[in-house]
Amino acid sequence: MKKIIIALLAFLPLTCMAQNTWEAPTVDSTQIKAEQAQKAKAEAQKKLENAKYLAGAVPETDGKVVFTLDRDVPGKTADQIYSAVFAALQALTQEQCEFPNSKISVVNKGEHTIAARYKEWLVFQSTFLSLDRTVFNYTIIAKATDGHIHCTLERISYQYEMDRGDSEGMSVKAEDWITDKYALNKKKTKLLKGSGKFRRKTIDRKDNIFGKLCQALQIKY
Repeated sequence: MKKIIIALLAFLPLTCMAQNTWEAPTVDSTQIKAEQAQKAKAEAQKKLENAKYLAGAVPETDGKVVFTLDRDVPGKTADQIYSAVFAALQALTQEQCEFPNSKISVVNKGEHTIAARYKEWLVFQSTFLSLDRTVFNYTIIAKATDGHIHCTLERISYQYEMDRGDSEGMSVKAEDWITDKYALNKKKTKLLKGSGKFRRKTIDRKDNIFGKLCQALQIKY
C-alpha cells in the first residue's frame, strides 16, 4: 500500500505539468490595430462616397429639379461645340437602356441650341433572380457659344413598376421624390430607403451623361 501511495505522489507532478500546457491564446495587437485601421478607412471612404448624394446634391431652380453643366471650352467656336454636343446627344439616344422614342426633339442651328428628350431604363439592381429598375424620363437642353457650353438636365420623372400585375406602380416627378425634402432624413445625413435609391442613381446617371459631353468637347468634367 505504501508503495502505491509513493507511486501516485510521484505521478502527480507530471499530471500538473501536463495540465499547465493549456493556456490562453495570445492576441496579435499589431494585427488587431491593422484591422481596426482598415475598417475605419472603409467607413470613412463610404461616408465620402455618400456625401455626394446628400444635402444640396439635387439643385432646384424655381421649384424645379435642374442639373446644370456650365463649362468653358477653350479654343472652340460655337459651331464646333454645337456639332460635338449634337453628336454626343444623338449617340445617347442609341444606348442599350434607351426606349425607341428617345430623340433629339428640336434644334436651332442659328442659336446653337439643342433640345433632346429621353426615356430609358434606370437600373437599381440586376441579378439572376431579380431585376429592380424604373423608367427614367428627362430633357436635355444645350446651348453653345464661342468657348462655352451651357447644358441642363431637367423635367425629370419616373414610372416605377407600372407593368406589375400585383402593384399599382408609381408615376412621380423628381420634385416630389428625389429632393432633399423627400429623399433625405431630417438631419440630412442619410438617404431614405425608397426615394434614396432614385436620388443616388439619378445623380450617377447625370454625372455619366455630363461626363460624356465633356469628353466629346475634350474638357474635364
